Amino acid sequence: MGERAVGVAPPRVMTMAGTDSGGGAGAAADLRAFAACGVHGCLAVCAVTAQNSLGVSAVHGVPPELVAAQITAVVEDIGLDAAKTGMLGTGEVVAEVVRTCAAVGIGGDGPVPLVVDPVLASMHGHALATASAVESYRTMLLPLATVTTPNLDEVRLLVGVDVRDRAGQHEAAKALHGLGARHVLVKGGHLAGDTDVSVDVLYDGHTFTEFPGPRFDTDNTHGGGDSFAAAITAGLARGLSVPEAVGFGKRYVVEAVRHSFALGAGYGPVSALWATRRWWEEPAG
Repeated sequence: MGERAVGVAPPRVMTMAGTDSGGGAGAAADLRAFAACGVHGCLAVCAVTAQNSLGVSAVHGVPPELVAAQITAVVEDIGLDAAKTGMLGTGEVVAEVVRTCAAVGIGGDGPVPLVVDPVLASMHGHALATASAVESYRTMLLPLATVTTPNLDEVRLLVGVDVRDRAGQHEAAKALHGLGARHVLVKGGHLAGDTDVSVDVLYDGHTFTEFPGPRFDTDNTHGGGDSFAAAITAGLARGLSVPEAVGFGKRYVVEAVRHSFALGAGYGPVSALWATRRWWEEPAG
C-alpha cells in the first residue's frame, strides 16, 4: 500500500460560461478564481471564442442541449454548493440554462445560489450576446439570480440606465431588482468620476451597501468582472451571506487587479497568482 491520500473535498461550484483562448477571461478566469478561493470548480461550456489580448475574432455557440447535459451530469453525481453564469451567447442557450437550473434547484428558491454575471460584450466592445439573449436575461435569467453583477455597460444594455454617479448606480440597482434579481451589485469600475476609489453598490430591495476599493493605474484588467463574480460564487459556496460573499469577492479581485500583468499587445489579465503558495521554490519532500 502506498501513502494514504489526505485530501478533503472542498465546496463545489460551477461556471456556465464561454472559453477565452487567450486565457484571460471567461471560464479560464473563473476556474482560476475558484481554485484561489479554495473551492472545486466544475464547468459547463456555453460558447467557444477565438480571443487574445486584442479582442475577439470568432465565436461559436455550443448547442443548448449539450449545455444542459453538462449541468445535469455534474449535479446528478458531484453536486453543487453554488453556481454562476458568464457568457451564454444566445437566447436559446439562456432559455436552456434557465430551464435546467430550475429543474435541478439552482437559483430562484432552490438550495443552490446562483450568481448571474451578464456577460454581454467584451471589454473591447465586441458583442458576446445576441439581442434575443439580452431579452432572455431580462425576462428569464435575472429572476433566478441570487445576485447579479453587471458592469455599467451591461446595466445600459439591460435597463437603459446611463450610470454617471452614485445616484445612477442606485437607480440602476432598483431597476435590475425590479426584474427579479434578489440582490444587485452594480460595479463602479468604469465610473469616470471616481479617480482613486472604485465603489460597488449592493442592493437587496431595501438597503444599499457600498464596497469601496482602491483604483489602480493599469489597463491590465481583462477578466476582472469574471473573477469578481467567481469569487462571490466561491464565498456563497463557503456558506457566506450575500453581503459577506461580495466582501470576500471584493478582497479577491482587488488583489487580482493589484497583481495584474501585461500579456500580448493589448489588455493583460488580472492575476490569481497572488493567492498561490510558491511551492516550486520550496525544497522537495
